[in-house]
Amino acid sequence: MSRQNQWIVGINAVASAVEHDADHVREVLVEAGAKNPRLAEIEQLARRRDIDVRRVAQQALDGVAGATRHQGVAARYAAATTLDEGDLPGLVEQAQGRALLLVLDGVQDPHNLGACLRSAAAAGATAVVIPKDKAVQVNATVRKTSAGAADRVAVVRVTNLSRTLSELQKLGVWIYGLVGGADASLYALDLTGNVALVLGGEADGLRRLTREHCDQLVSIPMPGVETSPGVESLNVSVAAGVTLFEAVRQRG
Repeated sequence: MSRQNQWIVGINAVASAVEHDADHVREVLVEAGAKNPRLAEIEQLARRRDIDVRRVAQQALDGVAGATRHQGVAARYAAATTLDEGDLPGLVEQAQGRALLLVLDGVQDPHNLGACLRSAAAAGATAVVIPKDKAVQVNATVRKTSAGAADRVAVVRVTNLSRTLSELQKLGVWIYGLVGGADASLYALDLTGNVALVLGGEADGLRRLTREHCDQLVSIPMPGVETSPGVESLNVSVAAGVTLFEAVRQRG
């Protein structure tokens, strides 16, 4: 898997990269004159790990961060390139019958994608699958929100999500779509084998074609909805965490 240089920004994202993946951090930029002790900690850790550190003006950090809030630090990082649908058979095979895939159908908010990647990495997911079009991609905001998880879990970008789900079924993966109000409960599923958990975007949920390619539609029981009518659904990143860790629980 080839790697490409890019900038990651923000205290948590840079600290995670320096601590967990120092070999791929090319240099760290720290705002000159900044008083935040976290920045001093990052600088010291980077120097201990033989990473070049430069003190620069705020304007230089603004230039590499773009619209993302950098908090006084940025790192040039040789990030892993995302994979494509051709890599999925190998990932499923390597999982030896216990593949755990998180499939996101049109998530638009980079903070939600970052949080989903963080949950997926913590759950030991095999991969996160996202569409190439009409969905947010792994950008600087996603990396910052994921606190480094964006480079610890495989991200697979696919051209046609419905076709990808069909190919996964041929590989022996059961496809479960999360839909509010579905009769079947998440907690009634057997999630111990090859499974793909499919969650929809913030506005419209799962698209029609995506639903049609799921083996079963299920919901997360929410008893509070009956007593609190204004609470209709969970945020996609929260739902992803609940769903992934139910699989983790079942797998012991």
